[in-house]
Amino acid sequence: MSTPPSPDTPDMAALAEQIKLWGRELGFQQVGITDVDLGEHAERHRRWLAAGYHGEMDYMARHGELRTRPELLVEGTQRIIVVRMNYLPPEVETTKVLSQPSKAYISRYALGRDYHKVIRKRLSTLAKQIEKAVGPFGHRAFVDSAPVLERGLAQKAGLGWTGKNSLILHPKAGSLFFLGELFTDLPLPIDKPYDKIHCGKCQRCRDMCPTQAIVDDQVVDARRCISYLTIELNGPIPEELRSMMGNRVYGCDDCQLVCPFTRFAKASQEDDFAPRHDLDRTDLLTLFNWSEDDFLDRTAGSPIRRIGYEKWLRNMAVGLGNAPYSAEVVAALEARLDYPSALVQEHVRWALDQQQHRQSALITVSPAD
Repeated sequence: MSTPPSPDTPDMAALAEQIKLWGRELGFQQVGITDVDLGEHAERHRRWLAAGYHGEMDYMARHGELRTRPELLVEGTQRIIVVRMNYLPPEVETTKVLSQPSKAYISRYALGRDYHKVIRKRLSTLAKQIEKAVGPFGHRAFVDSAPVLERGLAQKAGLGWTGKNSLILHPKAGSLFFLGELFTDLPLPIDKPYDKIHCGKCQRCRDMCPTQAIVDDQVVDARRCISYLTIELNGPIPEELRSMMGNRVYGCDDCQLVCPFTRFAKASQEDDFAPRHDLDRTDLLTLFNWSEDDFLDRTAGSPIRRIGYEKWLRNMAVGLGNAPYSAEVVAALEARLDYPSALVQEHVRWALDQQQHRQSALITVSPAD
């Protein structure tokens, strides 16, 4: 990074306020500034890793202290500008889809364009505006794309508190927003951390988690979390958890949807986050029948693309296994029995077994005359 300007030239306090104004003009609902000391958040992360709760996400431990010491990740970093952007599109069917087991539930954040690209572009624009004001300065933007302890930074920057589901909550926005960070060598004044926790005795997120993945306040065992199972896990989904997943085939929002603060969440005005290809209300069977070309075409520019077609079929098979009995579903599953993937075949066989159980339950014997 370049040598930062002195605290006296320009006026860093005035610049910080200007940065927040520019951020809001770029579509961020909140902008905060913090330093690089992650303290208790770093220790909590170390305990989480030691417990093995990260599962197959080796990248969570691979980078050593880079995740907990931002100044090592980007040399010269003094301050981190943290932003949040709402993502819930207006008029999206959410809880209605969860109650329709033949529909596919895809996490609300993944319905539109890849948020990484959207937010990184805005952060780059923000950096250019800062550069116009102060001249060349050291900076680097991150959006869930590097070893950054973003929730800890968000709490320290005053964007919210850590809820019992481990997500950042804001009293007027819930948790339905993305986070992004701009590392900088500018000695900006920092904001007050959000120290008050408003969860109180509420346990809704813990009680309503389909797989009971929230094992303690602010602690999630990713190995049981549906988001992990459908996105991060590369192998078979543990059989004992499959029936608990229902129709959740890409991510899970349950712990957010039941949170009392979610009712204050504002709809996003970003066209990029609007649902594509009716993914907020499509039947499981339709998505399972997509060819690989269909999948690649219809997930272009979407965060869904990164799981790949094989895992897409795996997830859809589990959803169909949990769906009501249907001859069409059985036929579609049988057509995939010879799909050239042991992973897909295993989940298809499981789904067929579940469908057969449901068919048997539908057969009734007429009472004797």
